[in-house]
Amino acid sequence: MIQSKRVLAIIPARGGSKGVPGKNIYVVGGKPLLAWTINEAQKSRYIDRLILSSDDDKIIQVALEHGCEVPFVRPPELATDDANPVDAVVHAINSLDEEYDYVVLLQVTSPMRSVEDIDECIELCVNGNASSSVSVTKTDKSPYWMYELDKNQNMLPLLQTEARPQRRQDGPELYELNGALYVADVKYLLANRAFMSDETLAYIMPGERSLDIDTELDIKFLEFLLETS
Repeated sequence: MIQSKRVLAIIPARGGSKGVPGKNIYVVGGKPLLAWTINEAQKSRYIDRLILSSDDDKIIQVALEHGCEVPFVRPPELATDDANPVDAVVHAINSLDEEYDYVVLLQVTSPMRSVEDIDECIELCVNGNASSSVSVTKTDKSPYWMYELDKNQNMLPLLQTEARPQRRQDGPELYELNGALYVADVKYLLANRAFMSDETLAYIMPGERSLDIDTELDIKFLEFLLETS
């Protein structure tokens, strides 16, 4: 609870990962990937309830073994490749008897996120009286230097502009979503079915805590980070 506001945290973890089969429960650093998120969320000063939203029996069992509540099984239609992730969050909120003021989405694929990141992102949203806050990290991949290719492999600038910097270091500081944290006012989320708006506040995370697990190479890099930290 923060400022007398109740906070619900949801870990979405569907089965059927194609990039890395069984990714959500892949054992890395001595425990399933899912457990890294559960363990940090359990340390939060503000989260009143932590739940898993999953359609997969194995994932559900791992969550229960690590002390995460699983109050329902996610419907199959909300666990497809094409399903909107926000729909699963809305389903989770509407499936609970209790009402909450804020919701936090914690993706399993961000295992390096810390409890300090979780609590500071919540603080940013609540203390800033914002509709939502999301985590970002600084990027050196500028759209000024990105191209599309036509059918003949001609390079077409993604941004058609006269203001292209001559050097990368002359461009503006840019940030990208890192997928680690999404916090929103519940009423706003239910009304707009989105975490992002023009009023969303950015919580900046360092690159070393912004690893997003999507491929086997990402897992190998995570293992390296854990071994050398």
